[in-house]
Amino acid sequence: MDSATSDRRETRRTLSSTADNGLKIVIVGGFGVGKTTMVRSVSEIRPLNTEETMTKAGEGVDDTDAVAGKNATTVAFDFGRITLDAHNVLYLFGAPGQERFWFLWDRLFSGTLGAVVLVDTRRLADSWYAIDRLEHHGTPFVVACNDFGGPSHTAEEVRAALDLSPEVPLVFCDARSRASSKDVLISLVSHLQTATLSHTPEPTP
Repeated sequence: MDSATSDRRETRRTLSSTADNGLKIVIVGGFGVGKTTMVRSVSEIRPLNTEETMTKAGEGVDDTDAVAGKNATTVAFDFGRITLDAHNVLYLFGAPGQERFWFLWDRLFSGTLGAVVLVDTRRLADSWYAIDRLEHHGTPFVVACNDFGGPSHTAEEVRAALDLSPEVPLVFCDARSRASSKDVLISLVSHLQTATLSHTPEPTP
């Protein structure tokens, strides 16, 4: 057995024996915004995904005009994992983007600590439903604008288009980059910490 294989096995053994707090994060957004790509880029394990080849049966059902080169799509969810420390891990769930699978979202949101709304600034309207459902559930979230190389928009323009509350963080990212995707998750964790502190009652004298 080579050293690389030994290291991988040791990592799996260590994670399974010490990580006892699983924190669930959902990555949600419209069709083709990069949710599967983000889970793949940042997960420390080989991600579980439910991508299937897109066929002619989906024509007229899924709007593929803005993602003409897309040939596979998530039909259930993606799953990945990131270790925070010896006792805490993030479990990442990438939600399907097509409207016909939106009925799965409410179940995915159950038990979720927080969420990332990944958006393509060329198709901001595709993100409205995700934001609406998260607000309905009272789930804290950040908005991450994925870089598709299209026309640039300022943070103020994106906020106005999505009608975001001032306290919702907005970041720009490249879902293909592990470092960039990690920064998105760090911004979410920081947002969750801030929200927790703001709702913690001060001790009585």
